[in-house]
Amino acid sequence: MNLSYWEYKTWLSNVDFTIVGSGIVGLNCALYLKREFPKAKILTLEKGLLPQGGSTKNAGFACFGSISEILADLKSHTSDDVRQLVKRRYEGIKLLRENLGDGPMDFQNYGGHEVFLKDHQHLYEECLDNLEEANSLLKPIFNAAPFKVQSNTFNFQGVQQNYISNSFEGQINTGKMMKALLHKVQKSGVSILNSIEVESYLEQLDHVEVQTDRFQFKTKHLFVATNAFASQLIPEKVKPARAQVLITKPIPNLNLKGTFHLDEGYYYFRNVEDRILLGGGRNLDFKGEETTVFGVSTKIQQRLEEMLHSIIIPHTPVEIDRRWSGIMGVGGQKQPIVKQLSNRVFCGVRMGGMGIAIGSMVGKELAYLAK
Repeated sequence: MNLSYWEYKTWLSNVDFTIVGSGIVGLNCALYLKREFPKAKILTLEKGLLPQGGSTKNAGFACFGSISEILADLKSHTSDDVRQLVKRRYEGIKLLRENLGDGPMDFQNYGGHEVFLKDHQHLYEECLDNLEEANSLLKPIFNAAPFKVQSNTFNFQGVQQNYISNSFEGQINTGKMMKALLHKVQKSGVSILNSIEVESYLEQLDHVEVQTDRFQFKTKHLFVATNAFASQLIPEKVKPARAQVLITKPIPNLNLKGTFHLDEGYYYFRNVEDRILLGGGRNLDFKGEETTVFGVSTKIQQRLEEMLHSIIIPHTPVEIDRRWSGIMGVGGQKQPIVKQLSNRVFCGVRMGGMGIAIGSMVGKELAYLAK
């Protein structure tokens, strides 16, 4: 790509901070860098036409962890570790709401609910038996007991008679959230270039040379915020995990409201106005879904439709409007990786499917590494 003098001087010369990835983490990193260094020239590079990965493709759950997830974590982590994990998610969503406001991202506090299948009697009873323990552990975070038993008011089929609900959880419009965040970052004076893929970098004594698929330039500092795609650029242990989603066409008189987890969290669904969004099914093909390739598979999409028709909204004609996938970054631990890799290179990756909950906080922490 032959850049003109004007193009190079305006966007690619004397760059102080370059961020790779314009998702939730990358944009928050840019926002906080601009607050800390108001005169700095900050550039964000995004390989997609829109933010790739999961930031504009997720289900829009503002959640902290279902009861079964909390109990599973307690089997492999200390109580303090689990409490801190949930606290990080809670504070991350608070930060997101403070930065953007509830209106611009259509935040709705309808609550989150874990629904248990009929043949998961043991898991259901285990969660009921340990409800008090989980509430006692997390009460200091919410200043109230987060979990409560609620009857099957939405008349799902083939499930236990009660859900276990968290009244503090909510949902957002992912597209509106990212549009508002992009607007806020660009208004602050940060440049964002799309359809630019960073292929490699080479750190020198006083700068970093960045090679993209279009051009090469120099920057004083480089921040990698590509989550699931991080291992393509830096030597960190982040595995991609594709999540498939579908959304229905409008359903007349739909009374479903809230975010729901089903089958130990492998499936999740919610209302989007008068539609149902449903995703998951990675457990049907873990190896196949460990990919950075966007797309959907017949096996998983058929299972999603089966659950939609047999469990969520039986006896009601439903048409599918759209299908898509997002790529999460996961690893052996649930904590994200936020670290300085060298003198001038930093990373904030591995959101573990909790980008909405922790992305703002990780972006802020990533920016503060440069202080």
